[in-house]
Amino acid sequence: MLLNLLTGIPVMLVCLVFQAIFVGICLRRYVRFRQNHEVFGRSLQQIALLALVMLLAMFGNLLQMAAWAGLFMLLGEFADFSTALYHSAVNFATLGYGDIVMSERWRLLGALEAANGILMFGVSTAMMTAALTDLIRHGRDKPPGSP
Repeated sequence: MLLNLLTGIPVMLVCLVFQAIFVGICLRRYVRFRQNHEVFGRSLQQIALLALVMLLAMFGNLLQMAAWAGLFMLLGEFADFSTALYHSAVNFATLGYGDIVMSERWRLLGALEAANGILMFGVSTAMMTAALTDLIRHGRDKPPGSP
């Protein structure tokens, strides 16, 4: 168990760094775009802006899944990266299919990845909520009939 923790915690920290980077990039880009473009009252632009934030967040989450898959490959748990990535995605998203399992020695890493994934998806959700709340709040601040 201790070996699993010592092996998994560094990957969790890498994921935290990835998530912090992507949240920072997403929110900075969101604010910059919103300041340079009039998106309030323009539904299509609002949808595109939220979609971009979501896609960047998902890309960050996919990188984290790939980091876990890389660890699984280094440990010799899977013969090919696509299987390792599939297993990682199932763990990270907390689906828990169980169709592919790791060896008894390393299976606790799946639970660690699931805990990591649920936290990181929570951060992604918070970021999306912040962007949506901002659009709603500033959209209400506009007087009726203004561009």
